[in-house]
Amino acid sequence: MVSILNKRHNAIEQYIESTLLVHPHLAKHGDFPIIYHRFHDEKTIPILSGGGSGHEPAHIGYVGDGMLTATVYGELFTPPKAADILEALHLLDKGKGVFVIIKNFDEDLREFQQAIHQARKEGHDIRYIVSHDDISVDTKKQFQMRHRGLAGTILLHKIIGTASRHGYHLKELERLALSVATEIATIGFATQAPYLPKAALPLFDLEENQISYGIGIHGEEGYKIVPFISSEHLAVEIINKLQIKFHWKDKDDFILLVNNLGTTTDLEQGIFLHDIYQLLELEGLNVPFIKTGRFMTSLDMTGISVTLCYLKEKEWLTYLKEPTTAFAW
Repeated sequence: MVSILNKRHNAIEQYIESTLLVHPHLAKHGDFPIIYHRFHDEKTIPILSGGGSGHEPAHIGYVGDGMLTATVYGELFTPPKAADILEALHLLDKGKGVFVIIKNFDEDLREFQQAIHQARKEGHDIRYIVSHDDISVDTKKQFQMRHRGLAGTILLHKIIGTASRHGYHLKELERLALSVATEIATIGFATQAPYLPKAALPLFDLEENQISYGIGIHGEEGYKIVPFISSEHLAVEIINKLQIKFHWKDKDDFILLVNNLGTTTDLEQGIFLHDIYQLLELEGLNVPFIKTGRFMTSLDMTGISVTLCYLKEKEWLTYLKEPTTAFAW
């Protein structure tokens, strides 16, 4: 498997440097793995998120007006270190506190919570939300729901970031985030597992013409492997799982995010989106907002994830539609 790299040890740095060249509103904080919005309005509450590399454009692509104020990144599929997260909190807090969005993975939680604990001991007001939108199940743990943080996290970035721009205080952002996070669900599939750079084998076994449902963004295999039949069959499996989560009623309003996990073609993604939307129409649902593209990837995985967010409050839709300078939105 060929990866277009120079040396693996500095691949992330080179990616960051090229991104900064193209997007001048972004800047790097010294030698730290922190990218921040250089034109952030200091009258508003800063929003921080981050995670391991390999999910590009997440999370650097969501730094800008109306989304994240900064992101802190780690090595490939590895969360940032607590010391770097703490430095980001120091950088951002100008006296109003910081709101943090964390994806629900054990290692991410450990590093972020350690940094938040230290920052609070120093007197900083830090609030956070744990994104847990994954509704796939773990077959090794009696089919318990995984609750990992997946592409639905991006909806939190946008809604919370825009609410901050509207003048929400820290406690108001915390209440909003708790309300939104519980209404987001994501599930996906892969037709090809990702390869680590210069690796000879993929991260899990998947034969030609097979589908793995419920995959993760770090190359974790899913809960079920079946032969591929058609895009329509893929869509039916995904919608069935989402319906179990939401128990929706006729005329319910939902936000739809269809995320390319890496190397699925635009043609395939468009066909699949068409099938998903038709099924939602048949269910009698209203879908006033649709986003499709590469939002949170898993290196070169071939696959798609589907996120639905129940539109409990109309203002969420307003916030999603507002412009942002974050380039990946």
